[in-house]
Amino acid sequence: MDAQAPAVSTHQQPRFYAARLAGTKVFDPIGDAVATIRDVVVLPRSHAEARAVGFVVEVGAKRRVFLPITRVTSISPGQVISSGVLNVRRFEKRTGELLVIGDLLDRVVTLSDGSGEAIVQDIAMDEDRHHDWEVSRLYLRRRKRGSTLGRLVSRGETMTASLSEVAGLWGTPAEQSAHLLAASYQDLNPADLADVLTELEPKRRIELARELDDERLADVLEELPEDARVELIRGLDAKRAADVLDEMDPDDAADLVQELPDTLASQLLNLMEPEEAEDVRRLLAYDEYTAGGMMTTEPLLVAPETPVATCLAMISREELHAALASTVHVCRSPLETPTGRLLGIVHFQQLLRERPDRPVGELLGPDRIAVSPSAPLSEVTREMATYNLVSIPVIDEDGRLLGAVTVDDVLDHVLPEDWREEDEPPTSTGQIDLSEIARATARETTTSTAGDTGSETAKE
Repeated sequence: MDAQAPAVSTHQQPRFYAARLAGTKVFDPIGDAVATIRDVVVLPRSHAEARAVGFVVEVGAKRRVFLPITRVTSISPGQVISSGVLNVRRFEKRTGELLVIGDLLDRVVTLSDGSGEAIVQDIAMDEDRHHDWEVSRLYLRRRKRGSTLGRLVSRGETMTASLSEVAGLWGTPAEQSAHLLAASYQDLNPADLADVLTELEPKRRIELARELDDERLADVLEELPEDARVELIRGLDAKRAADVLDEMDPDDAADLVQELPDTLASQLLNLMEPEEAEDVRRLLAYDEYTAGGMMTTEPLLVAPETPVATCLAMISREELHAALASTVHVCRSPLETPTGRLLGIVHFQQLLRERPDRPVGELLGPDRIAVSPSAPLSEVTREMATYNLVSIPVIDEDGRLLGAVTVDDVLDHVLPEDWREEDEPPTSTGQIDLSEIARATARETTTSTAGDTGSETAKE
């Protein structure tokens, strides 16, 4: 360990200190200032040094967005040069990511030589031969021993150290392990990550769930068996649990709330965003195996004068589930459920065949296929099968749209409750067992052949 301040490095490799870089201007290739550095995003790795994946930069009116490090061509004191256009989507941490300034500065680490603890003051990044920026050195201030007053009056000595010379930078051993585990699963889709969670011990499952952001955890909860998702939501603090419910589809959130104890369910509904909570409460009023209990209250809604091009832009949104994106519901105002009168639905394939400026209301046929909220599961499945629908509207007695039931909602209710936990689900009514047909055919052929042989023998 070196007792020194983070002076400008004479190191052969390019290096920057994260805290000292904060406030630096980002310039585009023609020299215009386009943003200001506010933080560095790093990704810890279990078998390699943590690496920087990008910067949190501030643009316009205090809006913070993500600048990938792959779009940075130069980092030097006073300026960062970017090669591309900034994505103005608001920055959100992905699974496994940490902010140097927001998460790691002022963190207390333990010195591996046994000499005590130190506080992280800054973190250095070095560029390797692959042009990746890796966490290389920590600038630390040793914690003074003695009374509280003595520690306040006398500041500890400063030093630099490598990551191998300290412990606890990424948190406690349990936090660090869960954090690295979450990072290793960041590319899994929600259904596969749900399978991983079900294989973990309950305590470990909750630790991993706490590392996921709200949207990611919401997607995973929708894929988990009933007992596992109840366990996870109860393992979170109430405010975090309510935030996760806000991110879930209303029908899935209602299913989960219905499985919770009444006191906890009421508490979480009161902590949720009012609009989201209202959607969930409306769904809780219906029986689970009716159209009202299965529907989502957030289908795609447009007015009849909406151009086809606008509808196509709506269904192209990445966060929209495929089943919901399949159908546009054309309604009278208001365009929030419960809407004005439902005029009809248009499938996305039909939109693709029309000219972009044509009003969607002109595409509606004379038939209006829909079910009431009290329609049982059997009626919903029959109507969807009859008309080859991926989703079906749910309307009240006045023809107002309340929501839509999608094919994935139907499958969740048709399959056995524990279907997610079964390795080999048993054959259900209506399935065709081809292997059994093959065996039966073989038996009939053998019997027939034996009969023919017997007949020929008798003739002889």
